Amino acid sequence: MKHTIIDSPIGDITLVATDGVLSGVCLDGQLHRPESPAFGPRVGSGFEEITEQLGEYFAGDRCDFTVRTRAVGTDFQRRVWQAVATIPYGQTWTYGQLAGTIRRPDRLRAVAATNGRNPLVIVVPCHRVVGSDGSFTGYAGGLVRKRFLLDLERPMARLF
Repeated sequence: MKHTIIDSPIGDITLVATDGVLSGVCLDGQLHRPESPAFGPRVGSGFEEITEQLGEYFAGDRCDFTVRTRAVGTDFQRRVWQAVATIPYGQTWTYGQLAGTIRRPDRLRAVAATNGRNPLVIVVPCHRVVGSDGSFTGYAGGLVRKRFLLDLERPMARLF
């Protein structure tokens, strides 16, 4: 494992790679963030593709990410994160919709908890999941950042 830290409009972002594949995108102060030693040594190269794509995303020029990723988790967690990855840019789903998508409406709390432990924030857009009434709830990166990311995506969503 290795990592780097980049600056963004929502603060520093730590990028982690395992065997050359993006395995972590973490925000400063994020809940459930692994301890820094788990990221491996800090390096100055090897993250150019994701750094460029995040820059394009924050500039409003990118709607999805094409870097290879590897989220480590249980089968259930990976199913949830795979479903989250399909939420279209500029749209939101409720936790209930997410649970229904993986055919586990009976596991709503587990789905919500798993969404909050997403190891690839922004790239796997867990910020697009909202409460049943559309309210901004439970973003591990903080509700101010969630609002920022959703507002960033709204203008582009109207163009498609």
